[in-house]
Amino acid sequence: MKKALLILIALVCTTLLSLTLATDDQQAISKTLSRQEIVVLLHGLGRSNTAMWRLASRLEGAGYEVHRVGYSSINTTTDEIITDITQQISDCCANESRPVHFVGHSLGGLLIRSYLQDNPIDNLGRVVLIGTPNSGTGIADQFRGNCLVELLVPVATALGTDETSLPNRLAPPYYPVGVIAGFQESHTNEAYLPGRDDGLVPVESTKLEGMTDFIEVESGHSMMRYKKEVAEQVIFFLKTGRFNQNQ
Repeated sequence: MKKALLILIALVCTTLLSLTLATDDQQAISKTLSRQEIVVLLHGLGRSNTAMWRLASRLEGAGYEVHRVGYSSINTTTDEIITDITQQISDCCANESRPVHFVGHSLGGLLIRSYLQDNPIDNLGRVVLIGTPNSGTGIADQFRGNCLVELLVPVATALGTDETSLPNRLAPPYYPVGVIAGFQESHTNEAYLPGRDDGLVPVESTKLEGMTDFIEVESGHSMMRYKKEVAEQVIFFLKTGRFNQNQ
């Protein structure tokens, strides 16, 4: 009887210890998850937030909490888009104490710059711009005067190279920003895109005054958001503030 009682007490103690350890483990996991840094992703012209699914998945695999911000660029002005994304970013991140990073592809990068110019964030982390026409692109210049384009996609004409364009009206960054440019061997748009380019944006146009780091990857403009190399460079910059130039 005494032996059975001792065994019962031992089992109870073991169970209580297991429950305590399990609770501690759950609290540790919860604490780790609550400390995840946030990445806000913005897509480019004519896309939706689903266009960034592959990059979002890779960022989540690296331990980030990802928020994909979507917007319509059809029959919508630049100001309307900025108002839309501002509300979305505010909804997901306004009360956050964790670091908030931003990653944008093409037009998405310009929208990030515009947002951060007007909405300083105390817990701002790092920013990565992928194939973003920071000085505009000659392709957009060709749309000026095209009534159909200006009616259906007015934001497309705002990406030109003149001084009134969206990219050329933005201030230099006050935050750490890495720029990834794509390049491919193509002579299709040589008349509008001087030098190396990704098919839509010249490499030189992606460069930004005050940028923290810069790197080129071999890729066409649209495919950059899918490439593993691009994702790895984005993650490396978010973690270290520099690109992996040895990759």
